[in-house]
Amino acid sequence: MVDQPDNLVLVLLRRIDGKVDRLIDDVNDVKARMSAVEENLAGVHRRIDRIELRVERIERRLDLADAPH
Repeated sequence: MVDQPDNLVLVLLRRIDGKVDRLIDDVNDVKARMSAVEENLAGVHRRIDRIELRVERIERRLDLADAPH
């Protein structure tokens, strides 16, 4: 006797399930990478803030800065 093919709906649901699983993996990967980008950007902002403070101090020492208000 010939095996009956799976119900077409079940075949399609299995394909969708596989695609959803891959999509979940991709989203998790994107989230992890975005977190890394955010952490690195925060580090860049901290460095820029420190540089701004140093430049302000240098300007004050050289009397290049305007008087504080």
